[in-house]
Amino acid sequence: MGLLDGKVAIVTGAGGGLGRCHALALAAEGAKVVVNDLGGARDGTGADTRMAQQVVDEIRAAGGEAAPNYDSVATLEGAAGIVKTALDAFGRVDIVVNNAGILRDKSLLKMEEAMWDAVIAVHLKGTFAVTQAAARKMVEQGQGGRIINTSSIAGLIGNFGQSNYGAAKAGIAGFTRVAAIEFAKHNITVNAIVPLAKTRMTADIAAVPDDLTPEKISPLVVFLASELSSGLTGRLFGAQGGHYCEFRYQITDGADAAGALWSPQEIAARIQEIMK
Repeated sequence: MGLLDGKVAIVTGAGGGLGRCHALALAAEGAKVVVNDLGGARDGTGADTRMAQQVVDEIRAAGGEAAPNYDSVATLEGAAGIVKTALDAFGRVDIVVNNAGILRDKSLLKMEEAMWDAVIAVHLKGTFAVTQAAARKMVEQGQGGRIINTSSIAGLIGNFGQSNYGAAKAGIAGFTRVAAIEFAKHNITVNAIVPLAKTRMTADIAAVPDDLTPEKISPLVVFLASELSSGLTGRLFGAQGGHYCEFRYQITDGADAAGALWSPQEIAARIQEIMK
């Protein structure tokens, strides 16, 4: 018996890297998997059906069930097509892993509008579009569901040259918390992972060690997709190699003006207390 027997999962951007490992791990626990990947380059250009099909073939060779999908997550039509693939192939959808992503890094002063728009479209709009399409079906099914998004240290802490990527990933963190609140009444949990792994996306980043393989992230995804995570929603879980943590927002005790209207100078005088 697998943790996910009888469940149907969608994994976006599953043609390689983290997505491929997530798809294989979910299938190993009994899930039927829709392997979505447009098959483009790291910057989102181009398309190739071979990436998704190869992962489908891997799952089938291991005795699992999988179906390929080549739609873009960046449009509502593409998201609807991804969910339709799940329904046509397996009759339902229970789990969504929003993993698809691209990179177009550039320092803020050199950032071009097209670079900004493309990254926001795939990461942030794509997470919205696929979540909305799948959640509507989950609500109709009436049996709950699991949605797992992908945020990033670049969005929660920051990273040079990634204002577009960081903004998208911070937006995904906020989206995760709101969706968790809205979907609670439908027994649909919404969480996000904050992974660090050596993949095509991070291949040229020397600060990411080679031993941080993507396979080490996927057990967290399986946990969040399974009944083992019941009751957990709206959380941001970090995974780096064998290290797991939770990202939380911090609010200081601050300083109280006690009804007075402080001047900028008075705020300056109390700024250390405000930040403490």
